[in-house]
Amino acid sequence: MEQLTDLKAILHSKRANIYYLDKCRVMQKDGRVLYLTEADTEKQYWNIPIANTTCILLGTGTSITQAAVRMLAQAGVLIGFSGSGGTPLIAANEIEWLSPQSEYRPTEYIQGWMQFWFDDEKRLQAAKQLQQARLQYMQTVWSKDKDLQAEGFNAKDPALTKALTNASAKIDHAQKVNALLTAEAQLTKQLYKIAVNKTKHGDFVRERDSVDTANGFLNHGNYLAYGLAATTLWVLGIPHGFAVMHGKTRRGALVFDVADLIKDTLILPWAFICAKEGATEQEFRQQCLQNFTQHKALDFMFEQVKIIALQGDK
Repeated sequence: MEQLTDLKAILHSKRANIYYLDKCRVMQKDGRVLYLTEADTEKQYWNIPIANTTCILLGTGTSITQAAVRMLAQAGVLIGFSGSGGTPLIAANEIEWLSPQSEYRPTEYIQGWMQFWFDDEKRLQAAKQLQQARLQYMQTVWSKDKDLQAEGFNAKDPALTKALTNASAKIDHAQKVNALLTAEAQLTKQLYKIAVNKTKHGDFVRERDSVDTANGFLNHGNYLAYGLAATTLWVLGIPHGFAVMHGKTRRGALVFDVADLIKDTLILPWAFICAKEGATEQEFRQQCLQNFTQHKALDFMFEQVKIIALQGDK
């Protein structure tokens, strides 16, 4: 039990690492999880600090040993299988997450979630809370992030202010979830337009299967956000199927709901900035992870989900 406690000493909301690995073998060696790569002349081992890691994406050409999975589970690390660049190989819209098996996660959050979830009106109010929190997070981050402001992404920009104000009003007045989904889609479309103008990207159409760099970075970054959302829900013990806004027929829809809290704020602008600068996938991924840490994305996700789950107790 001492080893399990040590591996979980760092709270998930404070962990710094997400790994995307391809063309390697993940294994356990001497009490550590390593990945092995084939260099031109020799094999090289690299350590994964699992106690400070939230999730691992295994891309093409990877394998993992049972012993490594056991250690990752002990540390509470989620494992996802994806295609190249973090884009799913089979599933079109979600990564298949392997959750560490544990019977000792908290019960208060799922019990609080279920108190409102079966009531259509209360579920709509929860969805509205998430969407309003998403807007507030964008205003906060874009007001203080100097790097984003240097690229023209500023909370005081008239176009952004107008878009957020209109979106907030539509969220408040929405009577059905479909109205919320429409408001979300309209805002994201406006944010794409703002990003295109700021980065002089030219013509842009959001297509998940497109091969252009901006679309590829958006896919890649969004799946990193899904990893954070899946981690948040797993740690709090809330199954992914109890969505409040996105497709009720999709098993992982609550992951999309929670990932929305940070996607447009931290992923969308940098996808266009990095595309403009000719960044590699690895450089874009590092930028996303830096954003997550700098703006405490996991902390924010945990905070918002907890507020909604426990508000019935107040």
